Amino acid sequence: MNRGLSQWKRKPAPERKCLDERRMRRTVAALFLFGISFGYLEAAVVTYLRDLYDPIRRQIDPARPAGELFPLITTDQLRDSGAGNTRRLLTELGREASTLVMLAAIGLAVSRRPHQWVAASLVAFGAWDISFYGFLRILIDWPPSLFTWDILFLLPVPWVGPVIAPILVSLSMIGCGLIALHQPISLRARHWLAILAGGLVIVVAFCWDFRNTSAGGLPNPFNWPLFAAGEVLGLSGFGAAALARAPSAWKLEDR
Repeated sequence: MNRGLSQWKRKPAPERKCLDERRMRRTVAALFLFGISFGYLEAAVVTYLRDLYDPIRRQIDPARPAGELFPLITTDQLRDSGAGNTRRLLTELGREASTLVMLAAIGLAVSRRPHQWVAASLVAFGAWDISFYGFLRILIDWPPSLFTWDILFLLPVPWVGPVIAPILVSLSMIGCGLIALHQPISLRARHWLAILAGGLVIVVAFCWDFRNTSAGGLPNPFNWPLFAAGEVLGLSGFGAAALARAPSAWKLEDR
């Protein structure tokens, strides 16, 4: 009798699953709220940076249309425009690095396991990036088109590409992150290899023309085949793991 009572007591409460679902919703809501608000902050900073650097661009090229980012200001041109501008570049590099740390930190704050940390950080990054462009459009009416070229990062070299390219990556990150947070997924070595290799190929696509753009040249046509190969490779690796649905510790649980 005692043994039976003990087994009955060890049964999970019927609302356990609902509690997990509520925690999942809170986690996702927190990631999107952080990403969207951080996206506005990023857009506000870029608005101020445009006001700082547009006069330098017009001084270098008086015929340059307002809001046009290319050709980029070279390091020599920036140095010639004043020592303060060189310091601002170093500050901007530090800000970019801090941005990545903050996005990783919110993922860590809402997760309990390393795999959840990766998934949550992907969701936050994607929400941040997409909302950044949305708020830029509201604040300064930029970009005029999804195919307008943008400077994505400066570390370690300039990443450039049409706006639609990072948005596609961000949508992929959000989708994969949400799936990984919602259902058990077992990522084996071959899956990780495909995902990381795909991400690296995408980064190479963004940096493909860095020598030309760093030297003050207009961007060459974007390497869409390389970008698409990276997307397909990364998504294929994740999709193979998701379809396997093997048990793992990815699922958010209230333990």
